[in-house]
Amino acid sequence: MKLHADTNLSLNTVTAYGAGYVEVNRQRYDGAVAFSPEGEVAVWEIASIAQLTSAHLLEAIGVAPGEDDPFAALDDEPSFAMPAQGGTEVLLVGTGARQHFLRPDVLRPVLRAGVGVEVMDTQAAARTYNILMTEGRHVAVVLLPA
Repeated sequence: MKLHADTNLSLNTVTAYGAGYVEVNRQRYDGAVAFSPEGEVAVWEIASIAQLTSAHLLEAIGVAPGEDDPFAALDDEPSFAMPAQGGTEVLLVGTGARQHFLRPDVLRPVLRAGVGVEVMDTQAAARTYNILMTEGRHVAVVLLPA
């Protein structure tokens, strides 16, 4: 399905998706991709949602795994810090043709970084990303082909 006739070439926009592929800025990707409105599109060798790790999600929001709080394991409750100025506010995860929830241990480091996570099927994630991106929101997306 084609999403937009006109695209802003300076921003990464999902321009189409279909069975087994996602198209960003009219370039087709047959594997999992991660990106935000600005910057490169990362292509990941992930065949299923079970292979998605917290390190992948942290990479998608621009946080290195080593930046985690070393004392986090001592906390009874996770802390939800505000995102850094200009940092990612929300991460959308498209899990393929159907929505599959992520394990709490995969989500926890992203939530600790102060970033909200929304998990949905890839088509919904692609549409939602485009809307949030055009609104100027600080959004990142991980899309597994449907």
